[in-house]
Amino acid sequence: MADTTSPTGAPGSMPDRPPRFVDRALNAIERVGNKLPDPAMLFFLLLILVWIVSWLLSPIQFSEIDPRNGQPIQIKNQLAGTSIAAFMAGMVTTFTSFHPLGVVLVALLGVGVAEHTGFINASLKGLLSFTSAKLLTPMLILVAIVSHTAADAGYVLVIPLGGVIFYAAGRHPLAGIAAAFAGVSGGFSANFVPSSLDPLLSGLTQAAAQIIAPERLVNPLCNWFFTAASTLLIVLLGWFLTDKVIEPRLRDTKVDGDASDMPKMEELGPKEKRGLFAGLAALAVGLAILFFVSAPPASVFRSPDGSLTASTAPLMQSIVPLIFLLFLIPGVVYGYVAGTVKTHRDIVKGMSNAMSTMGYYIVMAFFAALFIAAFGQSNLGALLALKGAGVLQAMALPGAVTMIGIILLTAFVNLMVGSASAKWALLAPIFVPMLMTLGYSPELTQAAYRVGDSTTNIITPLMPYFPLVVVYCQRYVKKTGIGTLVSLMLPFSITFLILWTGFLLLYWALGIPLGLQAPYLYP
Repeated sequence: MADTTSPTGAPGSMPDRPPRFVDRALNAIERVGNKLPDPAMLFFLLLILVWIVSWLLSPIQFSEIDPRNGQPIQIKNQLAGTSIAAFMAGMVTTFTSFHPLGVVLVALLGVGVAEHTGFINASLKGLLSFTSAKLLTPMLILVAIVSHTAADAGYVLVIPLGGVIFYAAGRHPLAGIAAAFAGVSGGFSANFVPSSLDPLLSGLTQAAAQIIAPERLVNPLCNWFFTAASTLLIVLLGWFLTDKVIEPRLRDTKVDGDASDMPKMEELGPKEKRGLFAGLAALAVGLAILFFVSAPPASVFRSPDGSLTASTAPLMQSIVPLIFLLFLIPGVVYGYVAGTVKTHRDIVKGMSNAMSTMGYYIVMAFFAALFIAAFGQSNLGALLALKGAGVLQAMALPGAVTMIGIILLTAFVNLMVGSASAKWALLAPIFVPMLMTLGYSPELTQAAYRVGDSTTNIITPLMPYFPLVVVYCQRYVKKTGIGTLVSLMLPFSITFLILWTGFLLLYWALGIPLGLQAPYLYP
């Protein structure tokens, strides 16, 4: 262990560098990746590519059956007159309805106030006053994993806070962002708290299973025990990689962004302590009100079937507005008590400052929205998934090897098709019946899919939130590009893919239940 000075200027101890061959390989990936066009231009070029490829493939008759309509898959020509007309007519709607855009901007209005008034700064000082710097990494990854329960909250809240927390602790902020990104997105299916994704995927699995067994039911929590156990695996792997591989690589990466508003490690002053107490009290009151409003069986925040965690539940659909309010109110209370806010104009200024930092992301989101919409409408992603599934099916491999094949195929398709439910809607009707005929349960097949669906989220620029994470990094290191982020996340992606796959096979070999009503074999 060599003593050195942290990139933030604070004296401290940094772990040794990763092996030289790993360092060289990741540096090469970073250099190549950063030579790619600007992310906004990259999405524009990919849009042009989709148009051209869809035009070339549209006359071809494919034999693969689209499970969504029961018809042979058909590539839709995006250069056809009707497609161009629809593209132009819907351009504004495509952009404004781009899901991450609204999520990010609305949440940041509240977070921006909490940051501007100093509430987040004071909260982090208080947290770091009793939390060991050595335990920041596992704590951050665990919080990132739990954030899955609240839909996309992790992307707009936990990932940027990862950078802030690490910076305040005298560690490299990009390592904090990488650790949080790995937990939020790379460990997407690792969580001991059920989320809306569980019933969403199980519904598709059940529909696929009923192709063979019409009465077969799949419990929404059929993978709960496995995903809960996976939480420990992802935390341990992420902790090791962050501290032993990622942060050592960042030793010579200078923090040259605008750090003037970032928290430092000074002790809290009397006004800050009073403000923090008042702000946290306001937060506690807000959470208590939310609990008492949501808890009753007849709560308006429940779905028609009484669930609070279903995707149709108003509570789940209100996560982003709740983030807005649960940061805005404590931030305002802190500001008035601590004296950092004098009038309502200071609050509006906080919101304005938050929006001013999102200009670059909005430009990227415009082109990303157009590309993702065109790619989905062309059916190119669906064709790729069905072709891969067909090849895997034709190979007729043993069940355990086929499970590995499902994980690898899903991980590959995930580089281009981000939606977990969209991919499973295509793959489940092929894989679930196929493996049922080999004697393997739908629940096991779904668990294999979830491993592959998680591990490559963090290395594909086509994931809708990937450009946002680049923006988070640029706040600290101005030269951050696609290559920088990919090189940071690749060790997480490869390690998660290999060891999580092995973990599933070991879990299976030991016969530990996957979840509720979840056998390994069929029937």
